[in-house]
Amino acid sequence: MTAREIINIIESVAPLSQQEGWDNSGLQIGRRETEVAQVLLCTDVTDDIVEEAVRKDCQMIISHHPLLFHGLKRIEGLTREERCAIKAIQQGIVIYSSHTAMDTCLHGVSGRMAEKLGMIDYKILSPSGAESGLGVIGYLQDSLSLQEFLQLLKQTFLCPCIRYSERLSKENMIHKVALCGGAGSEFMEDAIADKADAYVTADIKYHEMQAADGRINLFDIGHFESEQFTKEIFKELLEGYDVKCVIAEEDKSCVKVY
Repeated sequence: MTAREIINIIESVAPLSQQEGWDNSGLQIGRRETEVAQVLLCTDVTDDIVEEAVRKDCQMIISHHPLLFHGLKRIEGLTREERCAIKAIQQGIVIYSSHTAMDTCLHGVSGRMAEKLGMIDYKILSPSGAESGLGVIGYLQDSLSLQEFLQLLKQTFLCPCIRYSERLSKENMIHKVALCGGAGSEFMEDAIADKADAYVTADIKYHEMQAADGRINLFDIGHFESEQFTKEIFKELLEGYDVKCVIAEEDKSCVKVY
């Protein structure tokens, strides 16, 4: 298959027209006419990821986060972006990133989080169109206590730690849950307005935790942890086509917890 054909498959589900205005989803490096037999799937494009693509003879990398957010004024190899760009171009590797184009799909990043938690009847949390928007909200199959839900989050997303604030409630059982992969603290009020018992996202600041003011259980599970299953979406989209998909072994969070 060509890179163009692979890109068309992804964009049939996550069109670039749905990405956020500040984003740079889409083709990052390479030519659409490149013949691709094997694709490496990852969350972030790093030096180790590009080396793994070379080692495993992958002609294309599909990532969630874009390698390039801003224009490069020089390419000396001094930054991660510059080093990865140089290596990919030298090796003829195509790099494509979906990011917020995939975030805005019901069955995209946040939808996959809901599936992992076994949620039912979920819908878009903050709609931007008839079938697009950010985050999802739905129901757990059974109500859980705060401790049970924390354990479910930790096991499901393999979190090294979870930062959270509690809802002020006598029973505080959790049944209706809102989710947003990545940094989604700005949608907390949407979750509260929709009467969610809990909101799960990442990159929540201290004063944003404080702003919850006991109205909702608020959980920060980590940015990478919330989006790590996007690789599965890419793999499933390309199943049945004449290309082999490889989940990157070097796809790891840059955040360490002591």
